[in-house]
Amino acid sequence: MTTADAPAAPRKSELSTFRAIARIYPYAKPAVPWIIAGMAAALAGGVVSLLIPIVLQGLVDGPLADGNSVGIWPAVGIVLALGVIEAAMIMLRRWLVLTPGTHIEARMRNGLYAKLQDLPVAFHDRWQSGQLLSRAVSDLNLIRRWISFGLVLLVVNVITILIGIVVLLNWSIWLGLLFFVTSIPIWVYGYVFEKKYSVIARRVQDQQGDLATAVEESVHGIRVLKAFGRGKHSLLKFADQAELLRGMEIRKAKAIAGIWFWLVLIPDAAFALSLLGGVALAAAEQLTVGQLLAYFATATVLRFPIESIGFLLAMTFDTRSAVDRFFDVMDETNTITDPEHPVTVEQPVGRLVFEDARFRYQDAPASQRDQLDGIQLELEPGETMALVGITGSGKTTLTALTTRLYDVTGGRILLDGVDIRELTREELRRRIAMAFEDATLFSSSVRDNVLLGRPELAGDDPAVEAEADRVLAEALDIAQAGFVYDLPEGADTVVGEEGMSLSGGQRQRLALARAVAAKPDVLVLDDPLSALDVDTEALVEAALRRVLATTTGLIVAHRPSTVQMADRVALLEEGRITDVGTHSELLARNEHYRYVISSLEDEELAQIERDERELRLAEEASRVQEATVREARVIDKDGFERDGEVKR
Repeated sequence: MTTADAPAAPRKSELSTFRAIARIYPYAKPAVPWIIAGMAAALAGGVVSLLIPIVLQGLVDGPLADGNSVGIWPAVGIVLALGVIEAAMIMLRRWLVLTPGTHIEARMRNGLYAKLQDLPVAFHDRWQSGQLLSRAVSDLNLIRRWISFGLVLLVVNVITILIGIVVLLNWSIWLGLLFFVTSIPIWVYGYVFEKKYSVIARRVQDQQGDLATAVEESVHGIRVLKAFGRGKHSLLKFADQAELLRGMEIRKAKAIAGIWFWLVLIPDAAFALSLLGGVALAAAEQLTVGQLLAYFATATVLRFPIESIGFLLAMTFDTRSAVDRFFDVMDETNTITDPEHPVTVEQPVGRLVFEDARFRYQDAPASQRDQLDGIQLELEPGETMALVGITGSGKTTLTALTTRLYDVTGGRILLDGVDIRELTREELRRRIAMAFEDATLFSSSVRDNVLLGRPELAGDDPAVEAEADRVLAEALDIAQAGFVYDLPEGADTVVGEEGMSLSGGQRQRLALARAVAAKPDVLVLDDPLSALDVDTEALVEAALRRVLATTTGLIVAHRPSTVQMADRVALLEEGRITDVGTHSELLARNEHYRYVISSLEDEELAQIERDERELRLAEEASRVQEATVREARVIDKDGFERDGEVKR
């Protein structure tokens, strides 16, 4: 998916910067008193810094002018005390705002994660994972830093500048007006700066998300890249994206450099003009030397607040883009939700019925037929139904509808006589468990992965632990996953990210064990045995028959042996169920079914040949290894004997 196609493409909300950022208020509300207290402490520090020039004026026009050396020390003590108070206020400001800022970030991150968990699979099909990751990490980190630092200083520095201008006007109206007038271009340029910088900032943040996606895809697909020797190609593609980001960052830096130019030039020009005017006023005795010194001391104090406006504005506009990106996700409408008045099945038996069920993807063109076009299918309690069809007929899509990973766009699906849309998603997914062909495991222990669907078995209670061990052992036995006990820490061994430290067949068996351990009323298996060798598959199928004897099963079958597990078989052809019956009945009467089964048999024979070839290669490798070891032992023995002769 390209950036242009993704919903994360640069787009700025029509709200003003203030109103856009104000949308985070519900998350920041508990921290507002602390932030205001931090602003008060920072403002107190700013006011204290403005008092120092007043003390200096009294010192110059008083003791120094009169030659009273004794009167100098009280003034020095006051300046020292004011400096200590200012430092204390800065420390207090940091202490007040830093912790609440992290709480705001945590609330926003938790809210974003909860939203991502709640949004349907269709949303995740459209969005790049790197874009979501950058929003959850980089953008929220930027918002936290702005709240704890940028917001506080921006408000306090603006107020400090206004107070400082009043102080300057008190000493000299003309010099004060001169300082104020020379500051006006800064505010004008700040307004222009927002218009230009906001667009660049948003593009930079979106490109960072694209770059994160590229890294994630390369890491997850490292085996494929290495296997096909495409590492260099991936590097060049990444370098192009990084170069694009670098160009955007340079444009962003140029925009910041532009405002910094004016923020440094204008105060310096104001200082120069003020110096000329101040000397002239002092020569005309309209301004004392102490007042002139205090004026420049005050202007020096105001220099940082004025210069800081540039990077604080940049930080504010970056934050505005981060907030927009955050709400890009939070404003997404969830199309698969719990009903307002959910229904509970009183006597669950596991009867699953598709009534004229239809489905089409959102981005499907209007001229294209529905992916599933009027599915009519009934699974009786305890019955095992095999679903067969050629590639692209809609088998995986049909299984995904059973747990509302997608919602039907027409018709309905009934579980024990209740439309599954009238059940809560939690109840539905507790009663219908799935095992996918693409087995996904989490970076956790084998135990946690297998018992994922049984949260009630988590805890330190001895009785609960005993039941958890029993369920785990039973599920692993059914899935023929005894290899778990040979792992370094048994069932408590932590598997790597996505379980990639295990083989494909091992991951599939653990995924199957997870579905079995959930003890559902309906077990949906989307070809979860495709990575198993024929012998292991036969053992798993034999164990599964015990489970399916009391559980309704819907199995996507890609091998004839899987079809033979079923009580009945449903033939899916171009999005429709065209025939239902036993395996022998369909073989006798349906030509398309015979074609599909022959294709499955060819695939199974090919798999057997692959298994036998891999076995022969493994045996040959074992023989070579044994011969190498024997040869090494002979060499070692000869060397040892020669060494002994030399020593003798």
